[in-house]
Amino acid sequence: MGFNLCDILRQSAARLPDKTAVVLDGRRLTYGELDALSDRVGGNLRAGGLPPGSAVGLMLPNLPEFLVAYYGILKAGGMVVPINPLYRASEVAHYLRDSGARTIVAWEGATPAVAAAAEAVGDTRTFVVGRPGPESPPGSTWSFELLLQDGNVRDPAPTTSDDTAVILYTSGTTGRPRGAELSHFNLFMNCHVSGQMFGVLVEDVVLGALPLFHAFGQSSVMNIAVHFGCTLSLLPRFEARRALEVIQRDRVTLFSGVPTMFLALLAEPTLDQYDLSSLRTASSGGASLPAEVLDAFEARFEVPILEGYGLSETSPTATFNQSIRDRRVYSVGKPIWGVEVRVVDGDSRELPRGAEHVGELAIRGHCVMKGYYHNPEATAEALAGGWLRTGDMGYRDEDGFLFIVDRKKDLVIRGGMNVYPREVEEVLFSHPAVEQAAVIGVPDRRLGEEVMAVVQFKPGASATEEEIIAHCRERLAAYKYPRYVRFVDVLPLGATGKIEKKQLRESLAGATAGGG
Repeated sequence: MGFNLCDILRQSAARLPDKTAVVLDGRRLTYGELDALSDRVGGNLRAGGLPPGSAVGLMLPNLPEFLVAYYGILKAGGMVVPINPLYRASEVAHYLRDSGARTIVAWEGATPAVAAAAEAVGDTRTFVVGRPGPESPPGSTWSFELLLQDGNVRDPAPTTSDDTAVILYTSGTTGRPRGAELSHFNLFMNCHVSGQMFGVLVEDVVLGALPLFHAFGQSSVMNIAVHFGCTLSLLPRFEARRALEVIQRDRVTLFSGVPTMFLALLAEPTLDQYDLSSLRTASSGGASLPAEVLDAFEARFEVPILEGYGLSETSPTATFNQSIRDRRVYSVGKPIWGVEVRVVDGDSRELPRGAEHVGELAIRGHCVMKGYYHNPEATAEALAGGWLRTGDMGYRDEDGFLFIVDRKKDLVIRGGMNVYPREVEEVLFSHPAVEQAAVIGVPDRRLGEEVMAVVQFKPGASATEEEIIAHCRERLAAYKYPRYVRFVDVLPLGATGKIEKKQLRESLAGATAGGG
């Protein structure tokens, strides 16, 4: 069946040609302008010899050009390969080699890394948003403006619903990232079903604070906003005070974020200076939202936070608390329409309901990726039996609501006993001095692993290691509470604001008396 994800833009432009589609400070594009500009990008890519089905790198922060290039690449029949604009040359080179992309649209600040990657890969065309950097090799770098010259695509290149629209690279715990192939159908259904459940309205103003190169920001923010004809207000870099200014200025109604964003907003000293009455709903994903943070945010902002769950491999939304009336606080909701989720043991047998039956979540449905790009072995392992094995541990309550306990890879096995870091982190967040916390396992000769808490204090607050341990010991079983505590000024965060536990484990692996 012929279908292209860019149809969501075409349809909104036909209905709402003069409505503001995207705003960044003083810059605005209407739906008609966004559609026309992406037509030109698609036409010029095709005129420049881009074969249908080719991968094209997209390495931009949250700028209007991201949308222009994203839908333009799709109109050319290409596959979008989103890349973090902060990546180094070796990381960019891996994306280009693995995807086969030989064209890339990049931010001017990333030009040195892109130039070095292009030289390593060879035969790569780079179009720069802004001015090409002085370190760019002559003859291989052009201005993005060249793709905006007359060259309209009246009709997108022929694609089918099952053709790959986006290759989204996932950060694995070991080895290099693998490219999850998401089809036009995957991404359309995800934004359509999720937006309907979330109650998105054409008059909504959506805050684009999540990076658009990531699954959450791209599908659950950008594509939803475009599909439902909303206005997308972009924030290229998340800073709490700047986010509050934009929410007030643009009368933002919908805010999607990761837990660290909600924490930062609550901690902003100038919070009381802003009129945030336009906000009606927030959603959280990307990592587990601590109960303390959810409660504090809802009390302070007087808007509900609806939690959901998903992975890059699930486009990304797989489950969601579907409305304010039908939600279970602290859960990630129920499977979205057309998606099934099981909780299974190590032998893929479905477990009974109840908190005592923790297992791995397995998913199937329209949201699940086609597979890992040019990696049949990894695809066969991940999709064994037609179900995506997520590596996430959780359980389903008696009413069918899903609760995430932790990542399987983050599980700490202390003397043969399972310790789920999220449970310990919830207790840490209840300490009045703790701003952020992460719990990891560190090697221990006697027990295999020991529990370590890494803590970031609130401004002006402090506590001793003994006080933190005592706080946890009073509230947790003896085998669960941390025996080690490390204090840091700032916890390491990834591009989407999630705490980088892999980095913590690597840096603190030998920081214990019993470390092996």
